[in-house]
Amino acid sequence: MSDIVACVGCGQRNRIRPIATGTPVCGKCRKPLPWITVADDVTFAGIVEQSPLPVVVDLWAAWCMPCRMVGPALEQVARDLAGRVKLVKVDVDRAPVLSRRFAVQAVPTLLVMKGGEVEARQSGAAPAAVLRRWVEQALSL
Repeated sequence: MSDIVACVGCGQRNRIRPIATGTPVCGKCRKPLPWITVADDVTFAGIVEQSPLPVVVDLWAAWCMPCRMVGPALEQVARDLAGRVKLVKVDVDRAPVLSRRFAVQAVPTLLVMKGGEVEARQSGAAPAAVLRRWVEQALSL
């Protein structure tokens, strides 16, 4: 399974695998690509815990209005930080094991993970600028 991502530099559409050993770059202009994908109970370990980049995990639900508002903001953060982070969206209704593992009591719940370990955690929606500062702070830990 692959995701199609448009390069923010040249617009070229690129195929990105959710699980990869490197950092995705545009096949045309070689700029870093935003790495945005989804995971569930089965695929989480390979997509998140084995990621070569720090991962922003968005634990969300389709019925949650704040989740729908924060989704585009997180995607903007992933585009702004292309080559530095991977954004992984997890629907808690379809991933009950992960929901229990991370003790999700409110959605959206956001995690920054490095090497399979949670470095930062936040619940609730926030604007893109606030989320970017939060992610950058977590990356500097």
